[in-house]
Amino acid sequence: MVSVIWIVAIVLVTFSVMYVGYGRYLSQFVGLDDERETPAHEHRDGQEYVPARKSVLFGHHFSSIAGGAPIVGPITAALIWGWVPALVWIAVGNPLMGAVHDFTSLSASLRHEGKSIGYIIGEYVGERGKDMLLWFAFLLIILVVAVFSLVVGVVFTEYPQSATASVLYIALAAVFGVWLYQLGLPFSVGTVIFVAGVFGTVWVGIQYPFALVPGDYPAGTFVLLDSTPGFVPSILESANIGAWVVVTLVYGGAASVLPVWVLLQPRDYLSSFLLYTGVGGSLLAVVLGTFITTTSQPLEIEIPAWYGFMGSDLVPFAMPLFPLLFLTIACGTISGFHSLVSSGTTAKQLNRESDARLIGYGGMLAEGLLAAVALCTVALIAATPAEGGIALALPNFADGGGIILTALGVPETIGTVFMALVLVSFLLTSMDTGVRLGRYMVEEIVGTPETTVERYMADKHLNSSVIIVVAFFLVASGSWEDLWPLFGGANQLLASLALLTATVWLADWRGSKQLLSTGVPMAVMAVITVIGLLWLVFYQNVYLDLLSAEWRAGATALEVVSVTLQSLLALVLVGLATVLLRIGYGELRSTGDAPTATDGGEHAEERTSDREGADHDRVDDAENRS
Repeated sequence: MVSVIWIVAIVLVTFSVMYVGYGRYLSQFVGLDDERETPAHEHRDGQEYVPARKSVLFGHHFSSIAGGAPIVGPITAALIWGWVPALVWIAVGNPLMGAVHDFTSLSASLRHEGKSIGYIIGEYVGERGKDMLLWFAFLLIILVVAVFSLVVGVVFTEYPQSATASVLYIALAAVFGVWLYQLGLPFSVGTVIFVAGVFGTVWVGIQYPFALVPGDYPAGTFVLLDSTPGFVPSILESANIGAWVVVTLVYGGAASVLPVWVLLQPRDYLSSFLLYTGVGGSLLAVVLGTFITTTSQPLEIEIPAWYGFMGSDLVPFAMPLFPLLFLTIACGTISGFHSLVSSGTTAKQLNRESDARLIGYGGMLAEGLLAAVALCTVALIAATPAEGGIALALPNFADGGGIILTALGVPETIGTVFMALVLVSFLLTSMDTGVRLGRYMVEEIVGTPETTVERYMADKHLNSSVIIVVAFFLVASGSWEDLWPLFGGANQLLASLALLTATVWLADWRGSKQLLSTGVPMAVMAVITVIGLLWLVFYQNVYLDLLSAEWRAGATALEVVSVTLQSLLALVLVGLATVLLRIGYGELRSTGDAPTATDGGEHAEERTSDREGADHDRVDDAENRS
C-alpha cells in the first residue's frame, strides 16, 4: 500500500521551490515598493479601508479564499477519478496558475486604489467591459453562496457538535472585534484569550450538540424545534440540511452589511488559528504517524490511484476527466473567487506592498496544502455513507482528519469534531465574504446612484437579500452533482478573466513586457471551462434531467426551477466570458505587445520610468484609447 506521506512530500517540495523562485521573480516583475502608499493608508475610512497587521490580514485572506472548496473539491475528485489526477493538478497547477492569479490580482488592485478587477479592466477596455465582468463576478458570487450554504448544512447535520462549536465561535469573534476596535484592549492578550476560547468550543460542542429540526442524530443532541416549518425544504432527503441552508443564508446576508471590524477581521483572524492548527497539525501528524508515533489506523491510501477517464460509479452518469477534473478542483489549484477577495477586501487592508508576496502568492500555496490535507483524509477513509452520493461523502474530511490527528495524541472523537469545525469555519467565512463582495460588484456597476432604481440597486440590504434569495433557489434541488461543477466552471472561468485583466494591465506598461506568466494560464483555463460548462448544461441538466420524462415525473416544481436556473446561469456566464475574452484579445493586439518569453534589456530604463509613473498616467492612457 502507498502511504499518504507521498502526497504531503510532493506538495511541500513543489510549493517550497516555487515560492522561493517564482514568487520572488513575480514580486520583482510587478515592482512591489514599500515606499509607495497602499490604498489602506491613502483612503483609510474605518469601514472598508483599514490597514491591518500582516498576520491579521493573512488570516482574513487565507480564511476567505480557502473556504470549503479546497477541501470539498479534492475529496470529490478523488472519489470520482482517483487520487493521482487530483494530486497532479494540485501540485502543478497551484504554483503555476493559481498563485500567479492571486498575486497579480492583488498587485493590480494595489495600483488602482484597491478597486476590483471589474474596475481595473474598465480602465483599459471601457465601461462595457467593466460592467460585463462585474455582472459575471456577481453571478459567480451567487453560486459561491449557494454551494457553501449547502455544504454547511451537510456538515452540521452529520456532526451536530460542530453546529454548537460554530455558533459559539462566531459569538467569540464578535466580542473579539469589540475588544480590539472599541475598547482598545491589548491585541496579544486578546489573541491568547479568544483563540483558547475557539478551541474550547470544540469541547462544548461535544458535550452539547444541537440540530434545528427533528431527525436521526447522535444521542444527546438537543433539537431546537419540535417540527419542521413549512417553508423549509428537504434537501438531500434531510429537513435539517434545508433548515441549516436557510439559517446560513440569513447569517451571510446579515454579516455582509456589518463594518469589517465587527466580524470579518476578528473572525478571519481567529479562523487562521483553526487553519494553522488543522493544516499544520495534520501535516505534522502525517509525518509523525508515518515515521515515529502510531495512529488509530495505518496512514495508507485506501482508494484507487485511478478509476478511469469517465470516473467511478459513485456518480450515476458520465463524468469525463477532461474537462471536469479542472472544474471540480477549483480553489485548491486556481479560483476566480480569489481575485474578488484579493481586489475586493485584501487590497483595501494591505499595510505594505511587499506583504503582497506572502499574502497573494504564499496564501494560495497554503491553500494548496489544505487541499493536500483533504486529499489525505479521503484517501484514508475511502467510504461514503450508506445513502451514497458525493455530497454525503464530504464528512470524510472530518473522519479522516480525526484519524490523522491521533498521531499527535488527540482522541479521535475530539479530532473529528475539530476538523469539522475547521471545515465549517471556512465555509462560513467565504460565504459571507462572498455576499459582501457581491455588494461591491453591484455598487461599482451603479456608481453614483442618480435614479430611484439605482438607489435601490445600491442599497446594501436589498442587494444582499437578492443574493441570498437567488442562492436559495439554486440550492433547493439538492442536486450536488450538477451544482458543484457549475460553481467550479464559473469559478475557473472568472479566473481566466482575472488573468486577462492582469495581462492587459501588464501589456499596458510601455516596453516589451513578458506576458506568458498570465497569458498562458488565461488561455488554458478559458478553453477548459467553456467546454466544461457546455457539457454540464447540455448533457447533465438538459439531456439527463429536463428532457427525461422519468426525471420530470419525480421532480418537484422547485427542482425544475432550480435546474432551469442553473442552465440559464451557465449559458449567460459563457456568453459574458466569450465577449470579454474577445474584447481583451483586441485590447492586447492594440498594444502591439505580443506575449514574449523574455523581457528585452533595451527597454529596462523605459519600464522603470513606467512603473514610477504608472499610477498617474495609466488612467489617462486608457481614456485616450477608449
